[in-house]
Amino acid sequence: MTAPLDVLVVGGGPTGLALAAQLRTYGTSFRIVDRSLDRVRESRALAIQPRTLEMLAGFGVTDELIACGNPAVELRMHLPRRVVRMPLFDIGLADTAYPFLLFLSQAETERILSEHLAGQGVTVERGTELARLERTGTSVSCRLRNIDGAEETVVARYVVGCDGAHSTVRAQAGIGFQGYSYPQTFLLADLEVDGLEPGAVHTYMSGAGMLLFFPLGSPATWRMLAMRPPNAPDTEVGLRLLQDTADEYTEDRLVLRDPVWMTDFRLHNRGAAHYRSGPFFLAGDAAHIHSPAGAQGMNTGIQDALNLGWKLALVCRGAAPENLLETYEAERTPVGRSVLRFTDRAFTLGTSGNPVIRFARTRLAPRLAPLALRASGPRGRVFRTVSELGIHYRRSPATVAGPQLPRRGPRAGDRLPDLPSGLQARTAGPGWHLLLSGPPALWSGELLASVVRGRDDLISVHRLGQESPWPAVAHGLVRPDGYLGYVARGADLERLRAYLDRWLPPQRR
Repeated sequence: MTAPLDVLVVGGGPTGLALAAQLRTYGTSFRIVDRSLDRVRESRALAIQPRTLEMLAGFGVTDELIACGNPAVELRMHLPRRVVRMPLFDIGLADTAYPFLLFLSQAETERILSEHLAGQGVTVERGTELARLERTGTSVSCRLRNIDGAEETVVARYVVGCDGAHSTVRAQAGIGFQGYSYPQTFLLADLEVDGLEPGAVHTYMSGAGMLLFFPLGSPATWRMLAMRPPNAPDTEVGLRLLQDTADEYTEDRLVLRDPVWMTDFRLHNRGAAHYRSGPFFLAGDAAHIHSPAGAQGMNTGIQDALNLGWKLALVCRGAAPENLLETYEAERTPVGRSVLRFTDRAFTLGTSGNPVIRFARTRLAPRLAPLALRASGPRGRVFRTVSELGIHYRRSPATVAGPQLPRRGPRAGDRLPDLPSGLQARTAGPGWHLLLSGPPALWSGELLASVVRGRDDLISVHRLGQESPWPAVAHGLVRPDGYLGYVARGADLERLRAYLDRWLPPQRR
């Protein structure tokens, strides 16, 4: 039996890789295993949202992701007798360095994250599956089986299931997975298409449903997603079926060729009853699966991981109380449920055969779309939702607003916005970041020293002066995942010290 671990990560997809990257940053002892012999080579998920790019920037991988991807900036809505051009993320995103949707194959995302981990001395143990879990006192006995059938037992304090829709961790932890399947079958392919304007997302709306083409770049120029026509022959997916489907959904003369990968699949809308059961945690598809509408799936999973990872790391090193882990489910379950609702509504609008919805899709949308595109307020709110920049944890038990609140600027529980001065880059390092806004002389007393003392290796102090998200004297504490745990107006730090005493107690030397 090997030495006990802090964390066993089950699943080496984007969610598990992101979790491993964060655990490695804090020096947590862990292993990451995956039953597959190799990382994915197909595109699968294909877009990275601005908030995910922000959160991955601290690992130094975001620039490479962008260099390998396609920051598409326009949507082409092909409606009957007209094409509507819709900029993607052109408004409402002034507070981020990444105001775009990045199209990048999941295979490339996994490659970049895997290479980052390899550079940190971490290897995904592929061809290794989780066979059995058993709680033993304060730890978990984990039986692992490799491709040759050899088994070993690993003891870990915590186990995180990042192992997808058919999660072994979820099943053995006894956590329910509730929801339903959609009746439609979908076609998915990475291929070349003649007749499409490059560098944009193309959607074709019809009474039968929707046909979409996304600019992928690699392993092929385009990703095709379409509902399989009800009258299509029940045959294996091939280029002929794909071409016939495109011809049925559009009168444009599109020529499909050179498919790299193609398949058909069913979609589901399901969520885990809990994201935690004792020492077991779920993240990514193990916790929620849904339609690809809005490109939310992989992004939500990565953000699950980056919410959980620092909490596990601090608890394992004794720097934070055990009940910090309870905030993972409190914070991420509402996000997961919101994504399930949003994707279900978008999916229903795009595919339903209901006469009313079909009429709205084919008759009302062509008339209302141009008007809706000119309404910058609602459009900006939609973009912030889809980009996931609007996610907040204001109702979290780990979020506290001070007795006096700044009149403007981010609130406790909000994401720390970026500023032209690069505020997010300054606070991207591991640990917590205390932001002090106002004249530097206000923050030079014993009170500040006493707040930091005993936890100075986990708190970085930033005197912002005029370069602050708040217009007046204020202070805020940024969590390791880039969200504000505490915000107050003024220079009195007593309430902040009480907050830290609860969630980050001073360590004895």
